Amino acid sequence: MAILEVGINLGMQNLVEIKYYSSSDNVLDPNLRAGFLSALESFTSEVFGDDINVISLASFKLVCYCEMIALPGDNIDNKQPLLSYAIIEKGTDASVVKEQLNQILSYFLNRYPLNDIFSKKPKYFKQFEARINEVLGDLRLKTEDRFRSIF
Repeated sequence: MAILEVGINLGMQNLVEIKYYSSSDNVLDPNLRAGFLSALESFTSEVFGDDINVISLASFKLVCYCEMIALPGDNIDNKQPLLSYAIIEKGTDASVVKEQLNQILSYFLNRYPLNDIFSKKPKYFKQFEARINEVLGDLRLKTEDRFRSIF
């Protein structure tokens, strides 16, 4: 039970990405993943009038938490999804992870002004990884790694 990867995307751009465990040898481009999640968020919002929550795959789950944001003074229709996501093992409680993602996004929005979120490159947000690690605590460790850290 662990979080394998966590990240924050703005629309189709990846802002933060932390890999705790390699899920495969095929490395997916973070911006490709961001584009997929953005399209999925738009689809579920327009077709079902709902947000994506948990996507269950054969070996993993993808948990998402999204807030729509726009630059101050911009048209209300010009909002973009600010989406935090986690790729988790099947046995991990998705509702607990979703609460953590909500908290991470709240801290992110409190720390960075909207102008920076919309204009800065991902390396600008690199220092936020420490805050994410603090929020997730030992949830980011597999069971065997938790035991190893005790002994």
